[in-house]
Amino acid sequence: MDQTRKVPELSLLSYVNGTNTDKTRFVDNLFAGLKDYGFIVLVDHTVDEKVTKNAYELVHAFFQMEKEIKQKYVCSVGGGQRGYTAFGVEHAKNNPFPDLKEFWHVGRDKLVDEKFRTYFPPNIWPTEIDGFRNTMLGLFNSLDTTAHLIMDALGQALDVPQDYFRNMLQDGNSILRPIHYPPVHKDAPKNSVRAAAHEDINLITVMVGATTSGLELLDRDGKWLPVRNNEKQLVVDTGDMLQVLTNGILPATTHRVVNPDNFNDTRYSMPFFVHPNPDTMLNCIPSCRGTGEKYEPVNSHQWLMQRLQEIGLKK
Repeated sequence: MDQTRKVPELSLLSYVNGTNTDKTRFVDNLFAGLKDYGFIVLVDHTVDEKVTKNAYELVHAFFQMEKEIKQKYVCSVGGGQRGYTAFGVEHAKNNPFPDLKEFWHVGRDKLVDEKFRTYFPPNIWPTEIDGFRNTMLGLFNSLDTTAHLIMDALGQALDVPQDYFRNMLQDGNSILRPIHYPPVHKDAPKNSVRAAAHEDINLITVMVGATTSGLELLDRDGKWLPVRNNEKQLVVDTGDMLQVLTNGILPATTHRVVNPDNFNDTRYSMPFFVHPNPDTMLNCIPSCRGTGEKYEPVNSHQWLMQRLQEIGLKK
């Protein structure tokens, strides 16, 4: 592995508050980082650290409850898009071995256009944890705002109209997923890891800094490269939908979460999966067309439902 390879670190606040030169530099570096690595790290951003810290405390409290209590919050509709998903249910696409994790899903609470309501199962909230609903919705909204800023910057790099991604993201079916990776016991399923190698389904993922390491990306040389960040930073990666929109110029990079050296370690993370609204057709962006389109246009909702089946969340 090239020892100089390291996921680029950028300042989102330089884009929000900086000069025109600062903004241009951020746009260029964001595009270059996602094109080369598929990942970037935001060393500063617009998500309040206090909200993140509180969210982690509440998430920890929930996942420490008895299995029977957590099981009450499994959502029976929507392919697991809301509420609790138990340990060992999800698996990577084309991988029969279950991931060693359990998680909770929070979706969009308010819509601009009520026509999308049928696509959005109502959120579920654990009654045992005070403040869970308000804290998680606050974090969801903050990450949603941050995602809009990132996509605005990408829109500039891709030479699309200013409202291109804004229209797509309005009423987007985005998901906040607090994840608990418990200690890896000796009786864990053979060949399973915390999160097997996969690409994300969505446009981008914005992940609050995890409590411990373990995230790795598959670099362009075919070697696994650790993605290092701290709890105050955000990790951003590109998903399959952005790969289709950009004709593969911004590829969905394969990544995984490996098992820890110390099997007693617990890991928490909180990725925010950024999705367009269910009406969105994923068509190649004109500036990315080159010599021809590599992917057939596809409806984002239909593709999401197919992928949820492929990873074991939807029957």
